[in-house]
Amino acid sequence: MDTLTRFAEKKLTAIAKRNLRRALHPTERLPPIVAERDGRKLISFACNDYLGLSQHARVKQAAVQAIGRYGAGAGASRLVTGNNPLYGELEATLARIKGTEAALVFGSGYLANIGIIPTLIGKRDLIVGDELMHACMHAGARLSGAKTVLFDHNDVADCRARLAAHRAAHPKCLVMTEGVFSMDGDRAPVKALARLAEEFDAWLMTDDAHALGVIGGGRGSAFAEDEKIDVPLQMGTLSKAAGAYGGYLCASAPVIDFIANRARSLFYSTALPPAVLASATEALKMIEEDRDLVARPLAKARLFTERMGLIAAQSAIVPMIVGDPQKALIAAGALEDEGFLVIAIRPPTVPEGTSRLRFTFSAAHTDGDIERLAGALGRIGPRIGLRG
Repeated sequence: MDTLTRFAEKKLTAIAKRNLRRALHPTERLPPIVAERDGRKLISFACNDYLGLSQHARVKQAAVQAIGRYGAGAGASRLVTGNNPLYGELEATLARIKGTEAALVFGSGYLANIGIIPTLIGKRDLIVGDELMHACMHAGARLSGAKTVLFDHNDVADCRARLAAHRAAHPKCLVMTEGVFSMDGDRAPVKALARLAEEFDAWLMTDDAHALGVIGGGRGSAFAEDEKIDVPLQMGTLSKAAGAYGGYLCASAPVIDFIANRARSLFYSTALPPAVLASATEALKMIEEDRDLVARPLAKARLFTERMGLIAAQSAIVPMIVGDPQKALIAAGALEDEGFLVIAIRPPTVPEGTSRLRFTFSAAHTDGDIERLAGALGRIGPRIGLRG
C-alpha cells in the first residue's frame, strides 16, 4: 500500500472512531418535498429549498428555455466569453430586491465570500466576526491575511468591546455575520450591528444565504424589522430559497465594479450555466411577487416549535440538540424508519458537544407533514434525549 493511501485510511479510522465520518448518499429529490434514498420515499425536512422553487414549473421551464437558446455551459469565465446576457437581468433583480445600486453574481456562495473579503480587506486591516459565522466567511478572512477577532455569538456588547480594543490600530475594518445562522436558525441583531459598524467606521457584511426568500418579506435580514437597515455589503446565495445555484453581492455601484475587477474567485472561475441564471431570475421574480409564499416557511417552522413546546422559530431552520454525535446519528436513523429525512449535524460543522438534528421547513410542507413529524419525535425523543 502506498503512503498516500495509508495516510487516508489512518485519518478515516480516526474520524470513524469519533462518529464523525461522512458518506455521500445518492438521493433523488421529488416534488414537492420528497427524497428517495435506497428505494424509500421520505418526507424531507433536510433541504434548504425553503420555497420549493427548485421544483416549480415556472422555474424549470425558464431553465429549459435557456438551454434551448444558449446551450448547457458557459464556456469561459465572465471576463472572457461567459458573461451571458442573462446575468444582467439576474443582477438587476437582485439589486432591486435588496435595495442597492448594483449586484454581482458569483459561481457559489463560497466563491463569493473567498473573493469579496480578500478584495476589500488586507494584511494591515481588521475583521471582527461572529464566532458562528459560516466556514466560507472564515476562509475569506484567512485569505485576506487580516487580523481576525471573533465576538460571542450575537452579542453586540462583546462586538463593541472587540472593536474598542482593536479598531484604532487598523486602516480598514469589516464586521461580519450571518443574517440567519445556518445551523442554529437564529437571526443576527443586524440593526444594532449596523449602528455599531457606523460608529467605529467599519463596514458591515451579512451572509444572507438562509434569509433571502424567508425573512423581511423575502428581501432578507436587512428588512427584517419592517424597515431597510443600512448594510453596505449584502452577500448571499441563490441555492436555497431561490432554488437554483450561485452566490451574489449587493452593494453600491462603485463597490460592485471594484469587486468585479479584483475578486479572483470571480474571474478565475467558469461562469454559471445559462439554465442556472434563468431559473434563478424566475425564482427571484416569484419571491418579489408572492408575499404569501415567502411567509410560509417561517409559519411552518413556528407550527413545529409550537407543537414541540420549543421557543418560537426565528427562521425556517430549527435545531434540536443531542450533544453526542452517535446519538444524533441514531436519532436521524430512527426518524428515517418513521419516514422522514432529517440530517444529523456533527462537528466540525457545529461546536463539540452540540451535535444535533437540523430541521428545515418549506412552503411545500403541509401541516399534516409537520404533525406527523412531531408525533414521531414524541416517540423517539425520550429515549434519545432530544432538546431544542
